[in-house]
Amino acid sequence: MLTVTRKLEFDAGHRIPNHQSQCRNLHGHRYVLELTLIGTVIEKEAHSSQGMLMDFSDIKRIAKQYVVDPWDHAFLVYEGDEKVVAFLKGMSDHKTIILPVVPTAENLVQCIFNLLAPHYKSTFANQLSLGKVRLYETPNCWADYGPLVEI
Repeated sequence: MLTVTRKLEFDAGHRIPNHQSQCRNLHGHRYVLELTLIGTVIEKEAHSSQGMLMDFSDIKRIAKQYVVDPWDHAFLVYEGDEKVVAFLKGMSDHKTIILPVVPTAENLVQCIFNLLAPHYKSTFANQLSLGKVRLYETPNCWADYGPLVEI
């Protein structure tokens, strides 16, 4: 098994509406995202990515298109958080991502995996896949999701 990992960062706001600590307040984080791909090395002679699973710039391009750019400097809000959803909808020019889950690190990492997995899987004739996503909410707190996560 061969893996490669690419790290990206983005800033976003959120709140955990029913939490019994400071996290119930509107706040933001500098999220760090690590994407680990698993696959086989491209051996096609004279191919641009010969000797690689996938070029790191391609890993970045896909992640930016489907997660990093849409979520960067956005507010990630749970659809059931009615007061905040209504407030944000009242700001027509605000960058808001409405999610079907409470935006905890655990839920966000699963959302990210589900958003990105099909885009990596469809690359290079299905010879690679997204093995793990790690999302740091702070430098000391993170969540992992994917088939390579060890329990």
